[in-house]
Amino acid sequence: FLPSANLLTKPPADPEDVDVAIALDTAIQNRLGTALPAVRSAKVWINIDHHPSNPGYGDLVYINPKAPATGQILFELIRSEKLPIDAAIAENLYVAISTDTGSFQYPNTTARTFEMAAELVRAGVDVGRVSQLTYENYPRRRAELLRDLLGTMRFEANDRVASFSLSLATAKKLGALPEHNEGLIDHLRAIHGVIVAVFFEELADGKVRVSMRSKSEKVNVCAICEKFGGGGHVLAAGARIPGTLAEVEKKVLEEVRDVVGRGS
Repeated sequence: FLPSANLLTKPPADPEDVDVAIALDTAIQNRLGTALPAVRSAKVWINIDHHPSNPGYGDLVYINPKAPATGQILFELIRSEKLPIDAAIAENLYVAISTDTGSFQYPNTTARTFEMAAELVRAGVDVGRVSQLTYENYPRRRAELLRDLLGTMRFEANDRVASFSLSLATAKKLGALPEHNEGLIDHLRAIHGVIVAVFFEELADGKVRVSMRSKSEKVNVCAICEKFGGGGHVLAAGARIPGTLAEVEKKVLEEVRDVVGRGS
């Protein structure tokens, strides 16, 4: 629904002759997925991000871990260059900031974040319309997926750790797409008493995608995910780990229980 969304295309299978590649909100290059082979040979790489775990890849690097959203960094860059922000740009920036801050709920959301949002609203963002399309526009299949995930829900560490899992078989049965998973982990994180929520998703390549959310900065899920080759933020992180669903669940939850035990 966002303005200029029609410009998005699937990356070509073969490498492209690219002058400049810009990676936004991407902690490591591999997170670019199937787009990486197409642009890997770009003459110039620009890396704009706010993940603390970003190693600083690229030729021109702008990483601000204190920024609650990469969209906020882009807003500041546009303003610093005195470039105009029309209604279309404002809507894209507003959604980028809103989704990266958990709809302005995460602890790193600042007064400046709200000031930017106010500027974007003055530039033409229809908050009611945009919020409905962003947060209240899910397909029925996503609700069916949540129903099945809740059937696998488990608690441990005195109910401070909650997790659920999605197998390939369940995803196939429901016809679930990767985008249907977005935000489902927040249902676990919202439970009273839960400090860490973990979502395990079995992938077709023999790996398991692990997403983590924490309510306490004493429990750094980025540090946990980094042990398994991933990264992210203190309160939100992820990793892709080789192994079966059962194997990955076992070793990841062992680490989470240990960290929660030490951090609480």
